Amino acid sequence: MSHHSTDFKNGLNTRLNRIEGQIRGIKGMIERDTYCDDVLNQLAAVQAALNGVGKMLLEGHMKSCIVERIEAGEHEVIDDLLITVNKLMK
Repeated sequence: MSHHSTDFKNGLNTRLNRIEGQIRGIKGMIERDTYCDDVLNQLAAVQAALNGVGKMLLEGHMKSCIVERIEAGEHEVIDDLLITVNKLMK
């Protein structure tokens, strides 16, 4: 269970809502037969925005959840974190 502040969660939700809007925009572009290069550029923007959300969440996770678990003696959390980072870097 995470222990993030309301402000942190609101920031994530704001970013995700913006990304959701971008996705709807891309769907509309495809429906309107927009030039492929323009659609691809929008997809790249969405991917960058998702990466930004991932970085925010990873930082918050490391500063709160990971620290708490290490302080509680649960050092196996490092292995879990490494698996997660490897997935994010694919």
